Amino acid sequence: YQRRVHGLFSLVGMVKRTKKVGVTGKYGTRYGSSLRKQVKKMEITQHAKYQCTFCGKDSVKRQAVGIWGCRSCGKVLAGGAWVMSTTTAATIRSTIRRLREMKEV
Repeated sequence: YQRRVHGLFSLVGMVKRTKKVGVTGKYGTRYGSSLRKQVKKMEITQHAKYQCTFCGKDSVKRQAVGIWGCRSCGKVLAGGAWVMSTTTAATIRSTIRRLREMKEV
């Protein structure tokens, strides 16, 4: 709840600030709702922590566009601009694996 102190509100406890907008609340009413929804999706995925394929911990964060680094083991990975692993990369990996299996047989 809120308590009024000398004309100002002091918050007692945690108060939920936004209902829908989340990280895009910083844009206010600018740019249109559909663009803000797209940006919200991208910002959530780029700021999330991902699982490291080397040490297995959830400590991979985005360092720059396409560069992802594990804060636990220090490995640096190449990935997508917004997500660590893109759908195109997954398709290529499965195709290469399938071709290798065909070559062995």
